[in-house]
Amino acid sequence: MDKAIDETDLVQLRRHLHAAPELSGREENTARELSQRLEALGPDELITGLGGHGVAAVFEGASPGRCVLLRSEMDALPIEERSDVQHRSNSPGIAHLCGHDGHMAMLYGAARRIAVERPSSGRFIALFQPAEETGAGGPAVAADPRFRALAPDLAFALHNLPGESIGEVHVRAGSMNCASRGMEVSFRGRTSHAAHPEDGKSPALAMCELVRDLTNLEIQSESNCYRGVTVVHAQLGEAALGTSPGDARGLATLRTERDDDMARLVESAIALSESTAARSGLAHTIRFEDVFDATTNSAAGTKLVERAADEVGLAVRPLDVPLRWSEDFGVLIEASGGGALIAIGSGVEQPQLHAPDYDFPDELIPHGVSLFEKIVRTALNQ
Repeated sequence: MDKAIDETDLVQLRRHLHAAPELSGREENTARELSQRLEALGPDELITGLGGHGVAAVFEGASPGRCVLLRSEMDALPIEERSDVQHRSNSPGIAHLCGHDGHMAMLYGAARRIAVERPSSGRFIALFQPAEETGAGGPAVAADPRFRALAPDLAFALHNLPGESIGEVHVRAGSMNCASRGMEVSFRGRTSHAAHPEDGKSPALAMCELVRDLTNLEIQSESNCYRGVTVVHAQLGEAALGTSPGDARGLATLRTERDDDMARLVESAIALSESTAARSGLAHTIRFEDVFDATTNSAAGTKLVERAADEVGLAVRPLDVPLRWSEDFGVLIEASGGGALIAIGSGVEQPQLHAPDYDFPDELIPHGVSLFEKIVRTALNQ
């Protein structure tokens, strides 16, 4: 296919996917669209329903060898898009504001190139993964017996990085993305008339204390790595001026660069919540969701990415510290025995990920396709 036609087609695909976003775990139409396109490439095997709505296309080389997997996410976010672009979301309150539409277009483009010119040896897998935003998709795919049967030797993925030059590659061996998890704490007391709050049991002061103390929570650690808590939501009673509240709920995100620090932070946050409830005589519940382990790149996988980027003419800037946002790709690296997650610059003036006016830059697509393809060919030729 002519290079200009190839790039135009991938831009059209990206915009088509952008206009039809689907939330985590509900990627039925996205999976169907990708399955049809991948089927047309003539893979040796096409697996659907992988770990949910995941799709994997397998392309065999001429002779046996290593197996390399490339992955893209499929899901969108529950955020209203504020944009005037013609391809803006057709689904109110749902939008591709993290760039997964662009990641899918790049992976499909790389798969199309490799399907046309198969590697001389080894095997290539193009994996389109569901439910990355909730942290559920990666573990579900890794636990699927059909994924284990594929037995990839190396796994790679990339994520666009706003604030950095288009196509600039950022990577590091070891911890690449922070661990994180969402924590919900609920206090239960007793309502009363607002004229007689002493006859009830209000959780107001307890919730205020918890917001303050969680924000300032520190833990003992053997490292100087980043760790902290961000309170993201707090709710107290009902909006009824005549009623002293009886219930309260707070949500916070716990974030650390290392999994061992996360274990300590969780333990401290639970103890803090329990002691706050006990002092106020309140019942309480604690639950966790959106659990992400730290993403850890292997040394060999990182070196391979740096080499591939250099060979396709992309600047490489190693990261000194991990990225604070989380990814569930680490579980697939671990299940594959090595690999790397790559951050690739999406523009100095690009809005931040999850911003309502974010839109994946189409000019980044050919860079991602070339890097993805080179990683596979380099890995299979070693």
